[in-house]
Order: sequence, then C-alpha cells, then structure tokens
Amino acid sequence: MALATVDPQYRAAAEDVALLDRSQAGKLALSGPQAIAFLDSVLSNDVSALSAGSGQEAALLTHNGRMLAQVRVLRSEEELLLDTERVALQALFDALQQFRLGYDAELHKRTLQCGLLSLIGPAAERVLATPPGPAEHDHLAASLAGRPVRLVRTDLGVDVLCASEDTEAVNAALLAAGARAIDETTAETLRIERGRPRFGVEMDESTMPQEAGLHERAVSYTKGCYIGQETVARLYWKGRPNRHLRGLALSQPVSPGRELLLGERPVGTLASFAASPRFGPIGLALVRREAEPGARLTLAGHDGTATVVELPFATGLV
Repeated sequence: MALATVDPQYRAAAEDVALLDRSQAGKLALSGPQAIAFLDSVLSNDVSALSAGSGQEAALLTHNGRMLAQVRVLRSEEELLLDTERVALQALFDALQQFRLGYDAELHKRTLQCGLLSLIGPAAERVLATPPGPAEHDHLAASLAGRPVRLVRTDLGVDVLCASEDTEAVNAALLAAGARAIDETTAETLRIERGRPRFGVEMDESTMPQEAGLHERAVSYTKGCYIGQETVARLYWKGRPNRHLRGLALSQPVSPGRELLLGERPVGTLASFAASPRFGPIGLALVRREAEPGARLTLAGHDGTATVVELPFATGLV
C-alpha cells in the first residue's frame, strides 16, 4: 500500500526506518553460575534452552497464573539481560530479590545505566553495519559511533542497547545514517496494527498469558516448575480462556476505557486506540470469547461501533 500522502513519521516506520528512544524501559541483569537455573524457576519460558546470542519472551506470574510482568530475556556470554515495561519493573525486581535466596546468582540494576533505542521499519538493517540474526530476539555485540552496543532483533526492526552516557551519540549516528525520529504515538500505531499486547495497556495483573495470546511465544509447557505453572498448564490442557485479545475496527475515533457491549452484555473494555493510515480507526481489547471475529459491538456512552477482527489487522481485515 502506498503511503506517500500520510504523515512522514508513520511512513518512515512502515516503509523505511524510524527511531524512538525507549530508554525509560525497566532493565535488569542476572549473572553467576546459577543465574539460568534461578530465572528458569521464576519465569514462564524455558530460559535454559537459550544459547548465547538468542532470547525469548517470558512472563512473571502470580501463583494463580496472572501476569505481573512481560519480560524479554536475552542471553549473552556473560549474563542474562532482562527488560520490561517500566510499570512492571518493581514487581519483577521484587520477585527476583525474593526468590533468589539459595541460588548463586547476582541481580544488577540497569534501568538508569543503559539506554534503549528502537529502530522500527523494514529498512532497519540499512543503518547498521552488522545486523543481528533474523529470528526475533537474536542479538549480538557491535559498535556504533565508536561506542559498544548490543543489537537485538524485534518484530518491527532492531533494538539498540548501549550505556546511558552513550545514548545521545548513538542516537545521532543512527539519525545521520538515515533513520527518522518518531514519537511514541506513531510507534504505538504500528504496535496496535501488529496486534502485540503491552503490559500496562492491554494486559494487567488480572490477565493470563493465554488470554493475551502470549502462550505460544512466552510460556513453556514442558520445562520444570515455575511460579504459576499449575494454573496456566491446566488452562492449556483442559480448558480454554474466557477472554481473547482481539482487534477492533472502529466506526470512528474513540478514547480507550470505553466499555464494549455485545447486545446489552459487557464483554470487555477498549484498551488502546490508533488512527491507522492503513486501516482507519482501530484498537485492541481483551474481550469475552463469545465476542467472536465478525461480531459487532457497541461502546457504552458513545455512538460508535466496533467490529471484532482477527490479529494482526492485515489478516483480520482482508
């Protein structure tokens, strides 16, 4: 789809390469001979299966299988690097502190020490001399503007991790190489189009991984015990979620927070909204399973409607 007439920021992120500073994300690291075994006992995915240069998505769960944090785990030669939404950082830090007793593993704070820049767009590799591998979460050590960085493959491009004092220089080098700076609103539009849920937006402490569609990439059903395992495994093998993450094709713009109604029955709440140049007004929400793709919903206190669609939107609106 040609986007020549739309906002230049969106066009850069959708068709070329854009740049967003996400250094506010929560960042931690674990080191020591038992760091992998320890993290494996806390998070939902199989950390022990990672090799240096690979990574995965995982969740920190309550004992009832509800999410406390959505976590990216990267294994390097020296340590395990973790990042999460800032709103979930304290819960993740507290859990790692609490359950680390008895393991030979050290926990390191990295939120203020490390910068995080996101290259977004199909041409992200054009501004990098040595891009990471093709699989999501593949990563490698490299150099930008004479500063050491770690390049991490994402679903929308490449993340660049660096020392906080190097962030400005690395950012300038990426802009000079052809990336275009964008704002958070533009990046959120791309995320919503892709149907990727975000903790603190579509997900919170009431959400189970299966409801948010995370179980295939963030949950292991074959590894040993971890916090919340029994509940998520029982749901996987014997049941089905009461809610599903769905896309919503909206009849008009609407602010998040509106209750969604199927007939007169509440089935969810609009969690996020984007004015997509590709797909029009769209949003994401966890909705009850009876609100299946194709269902027409109304919004409480609003005259707009929402059609439930499969994700990502490129699939659901075909």
